[in-house]
Amino acid sequence: MLLAFNKPYGVLSQFTPEPGSAWRTLAEFGLPPRAYPVGRLDADSEGLLLLSNERALIDRLLDPRHAHPREYHAQVERIPSPDAIARLAAGGIPLGEHRTLPCRARLLDTPPDFPTRNPPIRFRKNIPDSWLSLELTEGKNRQVRRMTAAIGHPTLRLVRVRIGALTLASLALAPGHSRELTTPERQQLLS
Repeated sequence: MLLAFNKPYGVLSQFTPEPGSAWRTLAEFGLPPRAYPVGRLDADSEGLLLLSNERALIDRLLDPRHAHPREYHAQVERIPSPDAIARLAAGGIPLGEHRTLPCRARLLDTPPDFPTRNPPIRFRKNIPDSWLSLELTEGKNRQVRRMTAAIGHPTLRLVRVRIGALTLASLALAPGHSRELTTPERQQLLS
């Protein structure tokens, strides 16, 4: 079984709550038993999350040797310069003891059409925001947020829109909804 889930804001990528945490869990969404998240999205991130009970598939999707690209749309404070975008793409941004690998980074011409987040992001009248697309092949803890902060553009909202060739848009899942992938969708993901 391989499920796609559109994870809403405020939900942990796990079924059991953290002691003392106000975040919700995957247990609230009627997902099948023995379905495990393939990777993670932080509670304050949204978008495409895969779940499976197939150990070999989970291992393949998480193995860095297979380098499954993951695309994120990040709403950031202010409008990054071309040099800042180039710095993201070039890699080498320090994340503790690790330096990021090169990635694809670009400024989106128009904001993506996502449902309004609840709660909404903070809005500052005098500080514009913009949307970036970042395609990574690695997944360090809070990597996109740490990368955008390193170039001086903190992330306000983060949505994973693609894993491999499988897109959130093609799945047409509302936040909080899931469905099993079809055979062609599985093939698309693994190609």
